[in-house]
Amino acid sequence: MKLLILGATGPTGRHFVDLALRSGDSVTALVRNPAGLGDLAEQITAVTGDATSQRDVAAAAAGHDAIVSALGRGSSVRADGLFTRASAAVLGAAGDVGISRLVWLSSFGVGHTLKWSSPAQKLIYNTLLRSIYADKEIADERIRSSALDWTVVYPTRLTHGPAKGAYSADDRLPMKGNPTISRADVAAFMHQAVHSTEWIHRTAVISD
Repeated sequence: MKLLILGATGPTGRHFVDLALRSGDSVTALVRNPAGLGDLAEQITAVTGDATSQRDVAAAAAGHDAIVSALGRGSSVRADGLFTRASAAVLGAAGDVGISRLVWLSSFGVGHTLKWSSPAQKLIYNTLLRSIYADKEIADERIRSSALDWTVVYPTRLTHGPAKGAYSADDRLPMKGNPTISRADVAAFMHQAVHSTEWIHRTAVISD
């Protein structure tokens, strides 16, 4: 497939790009600073631009089969409108260039998934992550209400551990404590999802 990746310089996005390249996909990354791609810059098409700009996303997405977003705020607990602005840009750009497939990374505890959270998770989501989760909820609902063939992915707490390949994925999973999943496994799920129809128009909760 020809894939446009948003957030390719982040830890989850980097795992996704590595998987896509190994599987033979053609990868374009829309990035603010191509230098952040490091050794990947010579293996993919790097386009300098802003993921919150509809014009930039559309220019990068033209001719591609799908858009995959692994955007994140890193260690910041402030959203600064990243997800709401990026979702508007992606939906507009997808319409402009005729792309229907979108895989979008969110977080477990956002929106309707909050009610399935454990008490330990709720405490974190309603305090430390409140700003980011409020912004993500608007973005997710906008995507789920769109006409695209979307998949929204809701991983539990992300780690930098190696891929286990034995995670659980479903529309809803039971939660106890504060479970985790590696970014490598999240990327693997997203890569699998974009290549199949199984998760179209579904929200995927994933966790170890």
